[in-house]
Amino acid sequence: MTESPATKQASGEVCRPPKNGLKPESNGFARSLHRSRRRPTNRRCQADEEEIACQHDGLYSRPFKEYFEETPMLVAVLTYIGYAILTIFGYLRDFLRHWKIEQCHIAREKEEQKDFVPLYQDFENFYTRNLYMRIRDNWNRPICSVPGAKMDLMDRTSHDYNWTFEYTGRTVKDVINLGSYNYLGFAENTGPCADSAAQVVRTYGIGVASTRQEIGNLDKHEEMEKQVAKFLGVESAMAFGMGFATNSMNIPALVGKGCLILSDELNHTSLVLGARLSGATIRVFKHNNMQCLEKMLSEAIVYGQPRTHRPWKKILIVVEGIYSMEGSIVRLPEVVALKKRYKAYLYLDEAHSIGALGHRGRGVVDYFDLDPCDVDVLMGTFTKSFGAAGGYIAGKRELIEYLRSHSHSAVYAASMSPPVVEQIITSMKCIMGDDGTLIGCKRLQQLAENTTYFRRRLREMGFIIYGNNDSPVIPMMLYMPAKIGAFGREMLKKNIGVVVVGFPATSIIESRARFCISAAHSKEILDKALSAISEVGDLLQLKYSRRRTQHAPLAQLFDENMFEDIDD
Repeated sequence: MTESPATKQASGEVCRPPKNGLKPESNGFARSLHRSRRRPTNRRCQADEEEIACQHDGLYSRPFKEYFEETPMLVAVLTYIGYAILTIFGYLRDFLRHWKIEQCHIAREKEEQKDFVPLYQDFENFYTRNLYMRIRDNWNRPICSVPGAKMDLMDRTSHDYNWTFEYTGRTVKDVINLGSYNYLGFAENTGPCADSAAQVVRTYGIGVASTRQEIGNLDKHEEMEKQVAKFLGVESAMAFGMGFATNSMNIPALVGKGCLILSDELNHTSLVLGARLSGATIRVFKHNNMQCLEKMLSEAIVYGQPRTHRPWKKILIVVEGIYSMEGSIVRLPEVVALKKRYKAYLYLDEAHSIGALGHRGRGVVDYFDLDPCDVDVLMGTFTKSFGAAGGYIAGKRELIEYLRSHSHSAVYAASMSPPVVEQIITSMKCIMGDDGTLIGCKRLQQLAENTTYFRRRLREMGFIIYGNNDSPVIPMMLYMPAKIGAFGREMLKKNIGVVVVGFPATSIIESRARFCISAAHSKEILDKALSAISEVGDLLQLKYSRRRTQHAPLAQLFDENMFEDIDD
């Protein structure tokens, strides 16, 4: 979450047995606060190349390394100055518009609408009018091909300062795609997944035109959910047509008034919305900071609900597997240890990690060699590694049966499209090796190699890179607002499509480019992209890192036995 710790207060109603599928535990009573080991400190960097490595008393079976280099002071100061200049000129232009001196009035309400209630307030949309619109051409670019390793873009131009666009009719061919979440390369129009989906269209058609609870429950839906449960190693699973709604509509079904949600400050908007809709009290802990989380858990146990001090009905910890803006991985072994110690529940969003992490592609649980049963609610999406659409909730059978009748997205939403369901089934079988091939195994290995190689090369060049060594989401820091648009445009000139992100999606001084690596990328494609990034980095002076890593042969970066345990 990006908000401050929650201000919602419980009303103090009498604690009753909950009716939402999760049994209450004794998490409202005081427990011993003795700590058997010291917790690691916050991960934000204070040295040149801040490398966070954890060997937490046997909790981690492998090295856990993340990089968060501190923003150079000069860069931070210049970034603030840049935003200040943009703000001053924005207010100046608003003043000139008011007195009819400024000729461009496209950012204001139309004259014929002046007697109506304003669609937006000037102050509330100041950032949109005067800052975002200057670089809006970097987003919402329409593509006209499969979003694979390369893609085709529709060329467009604007004559009104990026408020509207006109298509030129020209197509930009073979743009290297570094922005799509196509981690395993299954978003393709050829191969077993595409062939199976096409066959299903001939049999079932495109749409179902009903909800699952009425006459929209196909045998393919049942097969998919069984396949998901088998893939994750849990008792049961259920699927939804939209990943965002999987979070926002199911969290309110699991917790409510008198419950406590402990949410990571960088959780996705869908998790934030679901927590707010639930009516539960929300408290936010610092990103991946186990000291902060344990402090909140212990205080929740000792003090209970505000005013009444009754025990919380439930305490739910909400985290993500891979954080899509930071490229960091949740410290799941420590979260699970705290969850067990304080008898809380754990909700894990694996939208970006499922299929992209772990020796077998089972996500962050597999990555840390943990038992899936240690996570009470497993959530994930099919939109990324599986090249499809929708999301899932998995866990114990009692939980899933409860959600089938109480989740709004299960009761009221239309059934998933049959070809989308078939895409999920086929891609999941490929990852598991149930298709009789090594396609999934090879793609998992290729993704791991591409991720390590790309991260290492960027650090060698002198860029500041955030996140975990094994995360295919790679944020590269840009900082200054003028460089957000410039980087995206210059990269497109070199036929490379990238995603740039700025305030308010990030903190005001941490604008960045976000690269998403895919198994579909060849080494030649990555080298071409890296060469272009280096050239643009020199042009825009983006190589802020004060310590460059030493070059090491690629062969030394991988353990040849890393994938030997993958199921055939």
